[in-house]
Amino acid sequence: MKKAVALKYDYAGAPKVTAKGEGFIARRILEIAEEHDVMLHHSPELVEMLSTVELGEEIPESLYLAVAEIIAFAHNLKNHRWS
Repeated sequence: MKKAVALKYDYAGAPKVTAKGEGFIARRILEIAEEHDVMLHHSPELVEMLSTVELGEEIPESLYLAVAEIIAFAHNLKNHRWS
């Protein structure tokens, strides 16, 4: 069954899990992200690890590097897309 996790990073502290779910909920998370032009990243292994984090909680330190690389990639992509 497909899973999805949404993160929010406001540059204060670590990113937080703002939504997560399987099946229908996962599809809705992805639909809402697409409706709001949020970048999506496909990594079943990372989603599996992030899905253990409680809603509203910061990601664990062990995932900082993986998530930071995704955020940096998205940031660079956004800057190139709008320039």
